[in-house]
Amino acid sequence: MSHDRREAGFKRRTRVDDALTTLLDAAEPHGRTESVPVADADGRVVADPIDAPAPVPGYDRAAMDGYAVRAADTFGASDRSPAVLRATDGAVGPGEAARVHTGSDLPEGADAVVMIEHVEEVADEVEAFDAVAAGENVGAAGEDVEAGQRLYEPGHTLRPSDLGLCKSVGLGSVAVAEPPTVAVLPTGEELVQADPDPGEVIETNGLTVSRLVERWGGEVRYRDVVTDDEAALADAIERDLDADVVVTTGGSSVGERDLLPEVVDGLGEVLVHGVALKPGHPVCLGVVDDTPVVSLPGYPVACIVNAAQFLRPVQKRVAGTHAAPFPTRRATLTRKVASEPGTRTFARVRLEPADGDDLPVATPTRAGGSGVLSSVALATGWVVVPEPREGIDAGEAVDVELWEVTE
Repeated sequence: MSHDRREAGFKRRTRVDDALTTLLDAAEPHGRTESVPVADADGRVVADPIDAPAPVPGYDRAAMDGYAVRAADTFGASDRSPAVLRATDGAVGPGEAARVHTGSDLPEGADAVVMIEHVEEVADEVEAFDAVAAGENVGAAGEDVEAGQRLYEPGHTLRPSDLGLCKSVGLGSVAVAEPPTVAVLPTGEELVQADPDPGEVIETNGLTVSRLVERWGGEVRYRDVVTDDEAALADAIERDLDADVVVTTGGSSVGERDLLPEVVDGLGEVLVHGVALKPGHPVCLGVVDDTPVVSLPGYPVACIVNAAQFLRPVQKRVAGTHAAPFPTRRATLTRKVASEPGTRTFARVRLEPADGDDLPVATPTRAGGSGVLSSVALATGWVVVPEPREGIDAGEAVDVELWEVTE
């Protein structure tokens, strides 16, 4: 990559979707798997197909409290003319009925259950006031899950309900992808961890990105700050090329101290530099020795926006799955949001309830300012203004992306 970019700036910016496709095409699932107990598999990515070794339920069971019967013995039963059956405690023969409870094994010979409210016990007899059909009020074996049924394909992210289903079919453990390892390298000679002097800045991007990596299912290596020196930056990146993804913060633009695009290009290849996205167009996406390298801008809001748009999807990709859309909430915009045509804009908003049954209202926390961390930290989410639009007017219904919701 030529140093001429520092004079030319970003004359051309890659569309967000094209940049993401380019990055994902350069990444491959890491392929490492492990077996974990079902109880510990929440949020893990399925590595091998999961099939049910046993049916659920494993036997025909009563679906209601009542009496197990042979359905044919109740034909014609009514309030005025009940079917009179002999009470029994075991198998059900012709003209017999056995007391059952919801979930209990259906006695041998029975094929239906008369609900308890439709019977009356008289001595050792049972009067059934309702005719039932074969299979009525019965949960058949395999009704929920059949033996051998495919439950989950590789790439599926397991949820709590999935764990319950796996346990119900008798699985004690499942094969899942190992969490991807993401090395987070904050860069900038002005960064300190605390007590900044004039001209110094407290390091926050590395901390924020590290916690996002963990929230998105990765294992993080949160490294010490790397100064703005080409050799030091190259050494830091090369040290962590055994990680599945390397992400840097700061130094990705076109200034004199923005060295990372040259460093990445010297070690490997810069795929994209400059994206039609606001805030945060100076993102740099590359690959070194088959390891994706995501260089996020140094301004905190720009860093977070780009992490959500590029780091999250490539982290999911190397884990063997994909990034699902963020959940959204419909709301009414209280103030106009401006946007440059051809640029995808992420406007931070705060959601608040409206009066009555109206939609919640979404109030922009700040019109601009990618360095103002509070504009995103105090927001509920953001409104995405697509490239063709020049903005969104006040009063328009919008979808607010809740990007910080735990996955």
